[in-house]
Amino acid sequence: MQLLPAIDILNAQCVRLKQGDYNDETVYAKNPIDVAKHWSDCGAEIIHVVDLDGAKEKKPVNRDLVLEIVRAVNIPIEVGGGIRTEQAIKEYLDNGIERVVIGTLAIKNPDWFCRMCEKFPYKLALGIDAKNGLVTTEGWRETSKTSAIELAQQFSELKLAAIIYTDVAKDGMLSGVNFDEIITMRDAVSFPIIASGGISSIDDIKKLKSLNIPACIIGKALYEKKFSLEDALNAIR
Repeated sequence: MQLLPAIDILNAQCVRLKQGDYNDETVYAKNPIDVAKHWSDCGAEIIHVVDLDGAKEKKPVNRDLVLEIVRAVNIPIEVGGGIRTEQAIKEYLDNGIERVVIGTLAIKNPDWFCRMCEKFPYKLALGIDAKNGLVTTEGWRETSKTSAIELAQQFSELKLAAIIYTDVAKDGMLSGVNFDEIITMRDAVSFPIIASGGISSIDDIKKLKSLNIPACIIGKALYEKKFSLEDALNAIR
């Protein structure tokens, strides 16, 4: 199982939001590059980076900073947030990004997303952010009428690297994982599922592993020192 520390970038700083609310942010570090180095030193195998400014502006705002992170560490980086064009995907992949996360445009322009998966096989992850089972878009600021399961199954034939499933209601709340939704998603598709949102303890991580979830993203619990990355990694080895 892989544990992905999250680095969410807003105004060039490392922050966490509560339930995706841009008006409810906590700044944890002024320099995201130093944070990436720290997680790498702690044993992370891959880091999950989100360009929150990009998600808001619908374009990669912190691209240069993200690529500085790539150059600063020797582990893979996946990135999401505001990636809406083939050029943006290509620039990230050409500059060392391991995996690009597409969310909003997958639901708003599924034909384009299918073409991108053909063009960049197994390099794209589908980011499904859901509230009460319905997909949210535009940096979680809009809720669609499409269910998370419907969206995932719509792309069942694609060459996807993974589905990153985030329960928006749980994200940043340290209230535990919505295991029922994760299990439903796991059983609905054949793609690897990366769980995100609400992880608050090492027990949460152990349970995800017992459910054959191959990876999870950990954010606030690490920044609030609920447990260390080293202890979490040791617990699942």
